[in-house]
Amino acid sequence: MSVEKLGQYFVAVEDPRCSGKIEHRLVEVLVVAVCAVIACAESWDDIALYGRSKLVWLRTFLDLANGIPSHDTFRRVFMLIDPDAFEAGFAKWVGSLADKFEREVVAIDGKTVRRSFDHGRAQSPLHVVSAWASE
Repeated sequence: MSVEKLGQYFVAVEDPRCSGKIEHRLVEVLVVAVCAVIACAESWDDIALYGRSKLVWLRTFLDLANGIPSHDTFRRVFMLIDPDAFEAGFAKWVGSLADKFEREVVAIDGKTVRRSFDHGRAQSPLHVVSAWASE
């Protein structure tokens, strides 16, 4: 399972931010967030903390020239990106991992990330689904 190749699945996600104000590449923000959520991060603060604590490892496959984004940056980016494009990239990555294994029973668990909704924009909260191979 190669998390190092995760970024290539998010290149189709458009960056909606103002180009003159960008300090962190969109692909890097998305990859750090996905890795953090896989490691059980439950909030934007958790995602930023995960990134700071795993910075040395993350730099083995990400540039991260300006370090790890703040929790506010993660929140803003996920509020702005197209969720369908993100979902499509994530699903392709997961599908690429599943092709390497034989069929087996997969246990699935879901949760909603606290405070990830936005009443002002009528955006629903972020839902996280975890899946474990039973063997």
